[in-house]
Amino acid sequence: MIFSSTLFLFIFLPATLLAYYAIPAKHLKARNIVLLCASLIFYAWGEPKNIILMLLSIAANYVFGLLIGKFAENSGKKKLVLVLSIVFNLGMLGYYKYWNLFTFGKLWEVALPIGISFFTFQIMSYVIDVYRDEVAVQRSLFKLGLYISLFPQLIAGPIVRYADIELQLSERTTDLKKFASGIRRFIVGFSKKVLIANVVAVPTDTIFALESRPAATAWLGIICYALQIYFDFSGYSDMAIGLGRMFGFEFLENFDYPYISTSVREFWRRWHISLSTWFRDYLYIPLGGNRRGKLRTYINLVIVFACTGFWHGASWSFLIWGLYHGFFLVVERLGFGKVLERLPKFIGRMYTLLAVLFGWVLFRADNLTLAIKYMGDMLNFANFGLTHAVSQLDNLKIITIIAGIIASMPVLGFIKKQFEKRGERGEATASVLSTAVCAVMFCFAIICLTGSDYNPFIYFRF
Repeated sequence: MIFSSTLFLFIFLPATLLAYYAIPAKHLKARNIVLLCASLIFYAWGEPKNIILMLLSIAANYVFGLLIGKFAENSGKKKLVLVLSIVFNLGMLGYYKYWNLFTFGKLWEVALPIGISFFTFQIMSYVIDVYRDEVAVQRSLFKLGLYISLFPQLIAGPIVRYADIELQLSERTTDLKKFASGIRRFIVGFSKKVLIANVVAVPTDTIFALESRPAATAWLGIICYALQIYFDFSGYSDMAIGLGRMFGFEFLENFDYPYISTSVREFWRRWHISLSTWFRDYLYIPLGGNRRGKLRTYINLVIVFACTGFWHGASWSFLIWGLYHGFFLVVERLGFGKVLERLPKFIGRMYTLLAVLFGWVLFRADNLTLAIKYMGDMLNFANFGLTHAVSQLDNLKIITIIAGIIASMPVLGFIKKQFEKRGERGEATASVLSTAVCAVMFCFAIICLTGSDYNPFIYFRF
């Protein structure tokens, strides 16, 4: 089941909200039971057998957490349990994600359970934080299960850490203002997916499917893909955050206008924030971070981004993509970052955007050979082919690309601040306008969605 489907919008979500709010607020445990049941139904809808794997992961890590708490005064046993938990979680993730890649004989095919990368990293954050004494052991299997299976963020993030949601599992409130804010945020994400990501996906798929293409067409294809993956993934995160608010939860932001970054380092502070900070806190810093000299810092960065690439999928292209970004971060730490700081911001933004666009080729292409061929087409300006590029577009796609470029910059936030500067009247006006715009976008998105093909989110396969 996906958020951008009529089944979810008009049956599952209304039924879940109705069942949830039919229970008085003082009976939060009963509300949590509704949420847990709804989440398990949500996850089991497409592939019922995969729910067994998720429940096994929850049960195993519940035990790991209890054992770490039991051996709190015995550092040796405590560390052994942590190691076992990491081996179990990464072993399970590795089997389902990488078996098909590394078993060249293809002994048997392993289907990738949806969302396994996300819920595995979430449960690992819980066990590691318990080991670090940063959170208390969760002795309720029910609450730990709700944390992992909570349907708004289950499939494609953001990666919600247990520390950020621990208190909300037992204490949270929802008022009309918060609920309305959740609805607006959900509509923004829904519109990003349906009105922008789905539209630019068409020329993206067409252009990448060509055996060769003129330079202008190649650039058009990768620009469309950059817009597609941003609005697809940030749209899902917006919907997850909005849904969370409807049920009283607050999830941290996952995107912060990454395409306006002035360095690749800044890009990773703005793109998929929950994944970047997860690798920072649970891999980069434990490896030593930047505390053991420059050479060790560079090695740590390469290791982290190699893992970041591999986390995304079982393909050598993803590994190269991760190492590619790691290379730029090392170069910037070697001194190029200071050079960028002295240059006009638009130069830094152009450099970052070019680096990211070429990186997206590695991410999108089916294999490394096709990626290199595509990059060659981008750089073959002798065969520019502007007419061919234009032929890939119609009025809707042109308008969507322009709208996507504008929306990928903090323009709307700037406009909202101008209203807020006028005091309460300005804030009221901004609220009315944003509500009206959301209503129009939602209606238009529903019209576009009706009769459309199945369009899962890009990050479902990770």
